[in-house]
Amino acid sequence: MSPRFHTFAVAASLLALVVVVFGAYVRLSDAGLSCPDWPGCYEQLLAPTTEQQIDQASLLYPDRPVESDKAWKEMIHRYLAGILGLLILGLAIAAWRNRSDPRQRVALPIFLVGLVGFQAALGMWTVTLLVQPAIVTLHLLGGLAVLSLVWWLALRQRQAQHPMQRIWYSPAFKTWSLIGLFLLVLQIILGGWTSTNYAGFFCPDFPTCQGQWWPNMHFREAFTFWQPLGENYEGGRLAPEAATAIHVVHRIGAMVVLIVLGAIGLRAGLGRGTPALRGVGWVVVALLLTQVALGIATAMGGIPLALAVAHNAVAALLLLAVVTLNHLLHPTGYQLRGATRL
Repeated sequence: MSPRFHTFAVAASLLALVVVVFGAYVRLSDAGLSCPDWPGCYEQLLAPTTEQQIDQASLLYPDRPVESDKAWKEMIHRYLAGILGLLILGLAIAAWRNRSDPRQRVALPIFLVGLVGFQAALGMWTVTLLVQPAIVTLHLLGGLAVLSLVWWLALRQRQAQHPMQRIWYSPAFKTWSLIGLFLLVLQIILGGWTSTNYAGFFCPDFPTCQGQWWPNMHFREAFTFWQPLGENYEGGRLAPEAATAIHVVHRIGAMVVLIVLGAIGLRAGLGRGTPALRGVGWVVVALLLTQVALGIATAMGGIPLALAVAHNAVAALLLLAVVTLNHLLHPTGYQLRGATRL
């Protein structure tokens, strides 16, 4: 198995992280509909910049004012996503060509090609369905799924090249690490739903919301997954009581994740595991505390762009850290060089 495969998998992971964070920046800067068509922008490969290009774009889409700076943000995001797709396709081809090597993972790279294709379709529907909250949330989750799986591929391929020592961890600890990952994914879904419905603005104080511990909320409207088609959801269309419900549930979820993942991270950091596991445990704790602080500052500051993007970026890094933790707790393909029970 060529070590270059692992190198390219790491490169794809880094690029996927950039795509996810830059996508959050595009969404939070209200540039998601700055190119009203797909995959081009006003039927061009590049965003309109010159006066002639802007005039032509205005004729094609008279109901959509041309904002070149926002259009360039959207197109740069599409270019980066396209490069990532080509890189993942290259990984799948390389894996298939090396499929005779028992250490080479083949199914996951091929699955990633299909996932990237579906993610591209979600990107198209994000535009054509006018940032429908369900589609935008799925697009965010798709991006994070690609990021997590490419990183998992890189971790597993490195393990195949450098076998790990077997250490017997408590089954309960391994189970809780998976529960922590599941809860984090649920919280990310809640965060995506909060962002795409512009619900972050409705609780500007902390720890209360609108000066109350339990403000007036409409949960049924808040969590109606599919909204009517044909409407533009940029800026949000939910009633204040529904948006408030989303925000409050997101806060409650953050508390649950802080407690569960915080305990898991401390257990890993203070335990007798490998140095790598102890290090990842402390990274999880540090990222958790940073994420909570960013969430509070973002809400109380009126959702400033820099803090909101940082909140998304740290969520992605926390997801990678928890994926790494589970990788270390559930090794495969290692050589047994002694056993330690923890």
